[in-house]
Amino acid sequence: METEGTERLDEDRTTDGGTEAEARTLFGNVDAARFRDSWQGIQTAFVDDPRRAVEEADELVAMVIQNLATTFADHKKELESAWSQGEPATEDLRIAFRRYRSFFDQLLSA
Repeated sequence: METEGTERLDEDRTTDGGTEAEARTLFGNVDAARFRDSWQGIQTAFVDDPRRAVEEADELVAMVIQNLATTFADHKKELESAWSQGEPATEDLRIAFRRYRSFFDQLLSA
């Protein structure tokens, strides 16, 4: 049985199970384009130097993971800063929770 709070958290779910928050990506458009361009270059270079391409792929994946960790840490700092100023409004907490859910769902679907 769903409670009113659960229904409220799920009200942004679409009929196909997605959420409006999923329109946000884990990376900004500029970062995503830069990572894709780098990957394309590495993939193209594989033909001439497979070992180096694999090493560069490893470095790029590590960079992407670090970027993701930094983004998450920055978001967490923002939340903690807001919370240190007093009890946050329930609506603010609901929005934060929806963002965490979107982030979590995107990580698991990757």
